[in-house]
Amino acid sequence: MNLPSVAGIAALSVALTACYREKREFEAPPPGVAAASAKATTVLAGGGPALAPGSVATPDRSHLDANAYAVNQGKRLFRWYNCSGCHAGGGGNMGPPLMDKEWLYGHEPADIHASIVEGRPRGMPAFGGRIPDDQVWQLVAYVRSMSGQLRKDVAPSRADSLSGAPPENVRDNEKPVAASAAVSR
Repeated sequence: MNLPSVAGIAALSVALTACYREKREFEAPPPGVAAASAKATTVLAGGGPALAPGSVATPDRSHLDANAYAVNQGKRLFRWYNCSGCHAGGGGNMGPPLMDKEWLYGHEPADIHASIVEGRPRGMPAFGGRIPDDQVWQLVAYVRSMSGQLRKDVAPSRADSLSGAPPENVRDNEKPVAASAAVSR
């Protein structure tokens, strides 16, 4: 009987991890799925999340922070929903910075989810009911990546807005004009 080698088992585990890292989840899980891992999303007077009367527990989708596609989608949503308007690309402005080690309301996925869904005192509006919950969890994953809380292999790609000029070998052929000719036009 041939037993798998340690290297073979390690390679298989890396391959399986990589499969999830790139998995695209195009549909949110149906309501009621993962009820055992549901998290409360209501923020009470003390500032912490708690299940209040009339609130609905949402499935915990914090596992998305191990999914590169979800983190990149969160990055796209961060730009689309203009989160940078207050958080200045994560460096802080009117809203607190998201790239440092000091988190006012907690750095765990459930804490960040509660901040987005229910809002926070002194400025963070509540987006619950305005943003689909699967997108909120993608935003949670991206926000955690901004302060280096995720594995390096699920980090989002470079922002399109940071792209430089096209490479020299694909630029249009421009014929230089003498400085005196350019001024006389």
